Amino acid sequence: MSNTTFTKFVALGDSFTEGVGDLSPESPNGVLGWADRTAYELARTMPDLGYANLAIRGHVLAQVIDAQLEPALAMQPDLVAISAGGNDILRPSVDLDSLMERYDSTIAKLAGTGARVIVFTTFDGSFDALYKRLRGRAATYNEYLRGIADDHGAEIVDFWRMKDFSDRRMWSTDRLHLNEIGHTRMAAEVLDVIGVPHDLRPPPFPPLTERTRGEIRREDLEWTRDTLIPWIGRRIRGVSTGDGLPAKYADLFPAMQLPVGQRELRTEQATASAG
Repeated sequence: MSNTTFTKFVALGDSFTEGVGDLSPESPNGVLGWADRTAYELARTMPDLGYANLAIRGHVLAQVIDAQLEPALAMQPDLVAISAGGNDILRPSVDLDSLMERYDSTIAKLAGTGARVIVFTTFDGSFDALYKRLRGRAATYNEYLRGIADDHGAEIVDFWRMKDFSDRRMWSTDRLHLNEIGHTRMAAEVLDVIGVPHDLRPPPFPPLTERTRGEIRREDLEWTRDTLIPWIGRRIRGVSTGDGLPAKYADLFPAMQLPVGQRELRTEQATASAG
């Protein structure tokens, strides 16, 4: 039976793992995210759990490997989560064969330590016009990743098959990152995959609102102006929002002390006051 008791949990990757979109002023870099939420939930029954989150927004796979792999290995974790390559897929061109060959060797090194390793397929963005154009590339990446996981005994969180994420209420306004609802839903999925009981439930969804075609068009234009064009500009200039940004938890940190607990307490207090 797989081990479900851990002492060190290390998360690697890009903005998805860092937690971008799940805003939290009291957290390093101003975000929580599924990895922090997973670590805190694990600490409920594993109070001595140490947690590190080395992920940096904007990192491509090569940066994840070069900057994060060796520090992760040095911590000797018994649970590792890694999600990388998403930013490579979004670039105008990508050599998927070479990309996944490097990813394969990375997973092999992590799994070779004896740690349980969790990997993530990319999501099915067919509900969005921008991501739909990249659907074939994303599907190819996922098939490579499933083979890598099979070869090295890694466990898969299959984002591609989680169809409830087609609900835009799980995404932040930038349409690139999950919000609090989405990150909480993802943390619950990770815990389910590794077989750890939990009580995680996403916050209530805001009500759906009917929008006119004009309103939808205006939102699309605003998103293009405020998010898409600046993103393309950064790609052209070779810069990233993660440049110069430190890892949230570059060293092992007591998971029980994560700001997740502070937010939960405030939510409980607000609910009690409203009642």
